[in-house]
Amino acid sequence: MKRWLAVVAVLLATAVAARADDDPLKVCLDENLPPLSLHQRGKPDSGFDVALAQAVAGRLGRPLRIQWFESKLDESSSPALEANALLSDGRCALVGSYALTRDSLKVPGVKTAKLPDFEGASRDDRRRRVPVGVLAPSQPYVYSPLTVVLGEKARGRKISGVGDLAGLRIAIESGTLGDAILMTFENGRLIDHITHLVPGRHDLLGALNGGEFDATLLDLSRFDAYRAGHPDSRLAASGYYYPIGVNRGYVGLARDPTLIATVNKALSDLQAAGTIADLAKAAGLTYLSPVEPAILGDELLKVLQK
Repeated sequence: MKRWLAVVAVLLATAVAARADDDPLKVCLDENLPPLSLHQRGKPDSGFDVALAQAVAGRLGRPLRIQWFESKLDESSSPALEANALLSDGRCALVGSYALTRDSLKVPGVKTAKLPDFEGASRDDRRRRVPVGVLAPSQPYVYSPLTVVLGEKARGRKISGVGDLAGLRIAIESGTLGDAILMTFENGRLIDHITHLVPGRHDLLGALNGGEFDATLLDLSRFDAYRAGHPDSRLAASGYYYPIGVNRGYVGLARDPTLIATVNKALSDLQAAGTIADLAKAAGLTYLSPVEPAILGDELLKVLQK
């Protein structure tokens, strides 16, 4: 009898494992964040994070299901709470390209959060609030720095630091990290050279390309996306990266540590094989390996307060 019970237990465990392997790995990705991720009606999904999620799901032996969402660029939005709401509501088990900072991973100061707009959302989904949990990061898979981009009149100018922008017509989007860096540099030495543009209302790189300004400071992946969409652009990469950037990785809920552990193993294998760098290159993303510290703390705040 005991022998039969043992056999039944093995069969049940095998069946449960098989069903688990059939369960899709659900990953939330921003629908408009090229070259990281892009979802457009009538076109194939594309981007580095799409390809990476497929590779990770393959390593885990599970099919992939992407939940697309839209992240708003406004002062009232909170990427951390939006990601938490999507995860806590079961829309996905992981959110991709999450900026790994100490602030973005702290325990929420609220009990509930609104969901961002996501594909398939109902009218009720857009109104309701979701009880949120505690976030847990994966290991990082790409480093995302800020870079100086130069307009045609400033092409060839050597940029080895933010101070080299003095005398140029600088454009920056209000409320961004680049804005804080430039406005506080050496007690405001660059302020008189800066013009602020409103995110989502003005075309920063278009204005730079049109000759209205000479330089800006923005995320490297955003410049990658612009160059891909505007092959005849007159903009130039300065080759300068601001010394403090952020790693990107996956984020899930702390209540599922097994998933984070298995994803980390998959990421380590893909990194060692050179697959992650190859996927980035194929997507048109300038790939930089993650740096230490894996999770950015108050290093940037110390620089801004100098």
